[in-house]
Amino acid sequence: MIYGHGDDLYKYEGLVKANFSSNIYQNADLGPLKKHLAMRLDVVGNYPEPAPLSLEKAIAGEQGVSEEEVTVTNGATEAIYIIAAGIARRYGTDGAVNIIQRPTFSEYADACRMNGLSIANDGNLATGRKVYWTCNPNNPTGSVTPASELLGMADSRPDDLFVIDQSYEHYTLEPMIADRDAVSRNNIILLHSMTKRFCVPGLRLGYAIANRGLSRRLKRLRHPWSVNALAIEAGLFMINNRLSVIPAIDGYLNETRRLRNGLDSIDEVSVLDTKTNFMLASISVGDATKLKEFLAVRHGLLIRDASNFNGLDKSYFRVAAQGVAEDDMLVAAVKDFIATQKRQQCGSL
Repeated sequence: MIYGHGDDLYKYEGLVKANFSSNIYQNADLGPLKKHLAMRLDVVGNYPEPAPLSLEKAIAGEQGVSEEEVTVTNGATEAIYIIAAGIARRYGTDGAVNIIQRPTFSEYADACRMNGLSIANDGNLATGRKVYWTCNPNNPTGSVTPASELLGMADSRPDDLFVIDQSYEHYTLEPMIADRDAVSRNNIILLHSMTKRFCVPGLRLGYAIANRGLSRRLKRLRHPWSVNALAIEAGLFMINNRLSVIPAIDGYLNETRRLRNGLDSIDEVSVLDTKTNFMLASISVGDATKLKEFLAVRHGLLIRDASNFNGLDKSYFRVAAQGVAEDDMLVAAVKDFIATQKRQQCGSL
């Protein structure tokens, strides 16, 4: 487990007024879900299903696949660690090279290291069987690899395994791989995040989609009762009621572009292009750690210090667009940080 992810509100004792540090929409209306869970609190008095079969059945019905092709996990992160353990068990620690491009979500590499698996950053430089780990849309850059390109790679390399994490699929307009396309192949495991889709990171809900053979292996490695009773209740409610909590994506991405342009207009800040609601930026005055602390303490705004992503330096930070008012506060606060840093530098001369 890598420490230092976003959404670390617990460090700031109620100071934070707007949270840009997690790649989810922070103003989601979870009222209907909370009301439902309040009426179902009695489920905590009994063990949940050893495996969340009821939720797998509901997801399968929604996505048009078999419940045997769905593996629900304690967040998509549990699925990542299960997959890495499965690779080690099936191929041994030296039987496959895990291709993980940088920068990307840190848990892929951590899961591989925990299971003694070898890692490379470039598939062209590795020989033998390969496992490609792809975050799409990619965290933290916001870039998207076309679904057709990923499917083409999988079809051209049938002996390799492709783990494709689509946790942020609901925050982009770019085409994503459909579950039915994944289960029709023998070498794709598709990851989904109910945490991101429904803005419920505290519940820890995710799932993997794969053909029955791959899914059977994943299910064998899942710990009993890994998904708690309230999470199962929430998952069933959200799926069965077709809950929608993310703003209309066209408008939300327009706001994302506005925030990006606002930050990028600051001379000391550079922002990468993005295909989703979050963006990776770098700052040339101070560093991301100082910026994060300044924004949290002085302005009540929380960002993600991205300097601990493999391949990034101390200048990088990541933010996810919120609403117009919050985004304007962020741009103004970053300008304040830069002005403060410059005054301090002048004073030390």
